[in-house]
Amino acid sequence: MTSPDQLVPGERSDVSVELIEVGPDEAAVVRSTYVRIWEPLKAHGRLEWSDDEWSAELSHPAIRSWLARVQGETAGLLELEVSVDGEVGIVVFGLVPAYQGRGLGAAFLTRATELAWQLGRPTKRVWLQTSSDDHAHALGNYKSRGFQVFSAETQ
Repeated sequence: MTSPDQLVPGERSDVSVELIEVGPDEAAVVRSTYVRIWEPLKAHGRLEWSDDEWSAELSHPAIRSWLARVQGETAGLLELEVSVDGEVGIVVFGLVPAYQGRGLGAAFLTRATELAWQLGRPTKRVWLQTSSDDHAHALGNYKSRGFQVFSAETQ
């Protein structure tokens, strides 16, 4: 996405998604949330990371992370990576299984993308990546919010 005008907001959910920024002190809850999201998908990524590895990640100055909360319960995870050249990557984005299929993904991605556009210096591009390990509806949500496929790889 090369302009915030390209964002197509998702429909508002009946349930409000609150984003709480987290840092290295919350490494254990971030790790646990990540595992809850990606373990059922048989994804690889950071499933084996320790709390110390998560703490180091969350300490990096280019990394900003948020927990998505619904009625006080942790429902998802967002990590943005801000580069010095004005690009912001949505490098971690997902909902835990109990919150999938409830219409929250579109609203959550809308808010994540809005945050990404606000973090740059100035922001020139917001990007994300997906894989066949992600939820079956992930790519459709990304495209519906206005993201376009930039490249594709087969491994």
